[in-house]
Amino acid sequence: MPKESIQSQVLRASKEIAVKFIEVGRLSPSNFGETFKIIYDAIDDTVRAKESGADAASSGSAQKP
Repeated sequence: MPKESIQSQVLRASKEIAVKFIEVGRLSPSNFGETFKIIYDAIDDTVRAKESGADAASSGSAQKP
């Protein structure tokens, strides 16, 4: 998957979560920047871990006899 596509999907998911947090009152303008970065980084780390795990799994299965 192209890197730009992954980044845009991570950004979109982060934005949706931030909006939900705003709606329920867990996120305010005073802490938006810090909280949004935490949300974005958590999603990005998860996506990267899934990608590297999928790469390892596919290369590992290809090496089995």
